Amino acid sequence: MLLTEEPSPRGHEKAEKGSGSDFAELSRRIADAGLLRRRPLYYTVRFGAVALALATGVAAFLALGDSWAQLFVAAALAVVFGQLGLAAHDLAHRQVFTRRRPSEAGGLLVANVLLGMSYGWWMNKHTRHHAHPNHEGKDPDVAPDILVWSRRQARRAKGLPRFVGKHQAALFFPLLTLEGLNLSFSSFKALRSPSMKRPVLEGTLLVTHFVLYLGGLFAVLPAGKALAFIAVHQGLFGIYLGSVFAPNHKGMPMIEEGTRLDFLRRQVLTSRNVRGGVLVDAFMGGLNYQIEHHLFPSMPTPALGRAQVITERYCAELGIPYHQTGLLASHREALRHLRSVGAPLRRAR
Repeated sequence: MLLTEEPSPRGHEKAEKGSGSDFAELSRRIADAGLLRRRPLYYTVRFGAVALALATGVAAFLALGDSWAQLFVAAALAVVFGQLGLAAHDLAHRQVFTRRRPSEAGGLLVANVLLGMSYGWWMNKHTRHHAHPNHEGKDPDVAPDILVWSRRQARRAKGLPRFVGKHQAALFFPLLTLEGLNLSFSSFKALRSPSMKRPVLEGTLLVTHFVLYLGGLFAVLPAGKALAFIAVHQGLFGIYLGSVFAPNHKGMPMIEEGTRLDFLRRQVLTSRNVRGGVLVDAFMGGLNYQIEHHLFPSMPTPALGRAQVITERYCAELGIPYHQTGLLASHREALRHLRSVGAPLRRAR
């Protein structure tokens, strides 16, 4: 089992020497199996189904009008928004199109216009995560923003992270209800960043989203019901996103500065796969094959299942720990890790 109280892959540093060819061999096996070719029919059907679900949700919203039954529509649209987030993710990784322009155009449409999240900001953040998963100081997904991800971060925590970190395992899912709003807030904030390539375009598209979203809500519903719709929709959307992304790395080994790992081991040791069959595949959009996704980010979603078999066998040949578990167990591991790393804060006076 990779998971420890303060997980670290330091014991695998010796595998660095001569291991550059290890990933090359795996990559050859994957290519020989034809798993990197594009799947246009799959994405046409999948994206078409999501678009139909979105159109159905909007039609139901308009048909119901001033009714508390709109909260059921809000819940359904939270799931649709989660699927849109997964679609934006696949577009960003060029799993759908090989060329940059159609991938970027699709990403801007789905992320900025439909979700209210900056495609450029998220791309920058997610690229850094893929390059250095669970690496303190390099992976933005384990930065001590509100939660702390290692005991080192806990001991250094001040202000809000110090307060929240004491009980972060219990607060994790309640905090996820704010994740959708946090993505939008961070997107607007990032428009002033030098790393943003098209701030005017992205800002315009973000404003377009909120004009349509808020304008539609307050045009159809009175203020109280509109606010209740937003709370249900955004809250469940955040929980959905967190339930998809948290099982992938949280609770897996954290890489400390100075630790040297080759690409194959860095990706495998810090990632967790989630078993569960067709339903979990659909719920997580293929990100339950997180190990394979990190090794081959542009691999289309339907190929990940076959790649998992090849990758697990190959890791067994090399003696590289390969971790996968069920969906509920993955959340237990993540929450156990959050509680463990927050221990120094609970002991502090």
